[in-house]
Amino acid sequence: QVQLVESGGGLVQAGGSLKLSCAVSGRTFSSYSMAWFRQTPGKEREVVAFINWSGGSTYYGDFVKGRFTISRDNTKSTVYLQMNSLQPEATAVYFCASPEDAFYSVAYHSHDFAYWGQGTQVTVAS
Repeated sequence: QVQLVESGGGLVQAGGSLKLSCAVSGRTFSSYSMAWFRQTPGKEREVVAFINWSGGSTYYGDFVKGRFTISRDNTKSTVYLQMNSLQPEATAVYFCASPEDAFYSVAYHSHDFAYWGQGTQVTVAS
């Protein structure tokens, strides 16, 4: 049974930083690409960042503008999202996700991902 468990969300002041973590169990983590999505009420989930199985390739949503960094530690079966210079518009529920198939080279649509965490709330106060 594949499980994804996010942590690290919370309340932060504008300009601050947060680091999200997503621990994965139930599969060979190093064979699977990972992504972070976010969602606000009434809107579709949008990709924040994607990292391939080896960590050698990443993709970011246009709004990231160099402020976020996705990384992974295959020895800990964990993917991270470091978020800096946070602004109130970053307030959302953040989800980690993984595709059904191994060795995805790139994916940024939610329908490409079969497994999802429960989400972690990030709130940025102005």
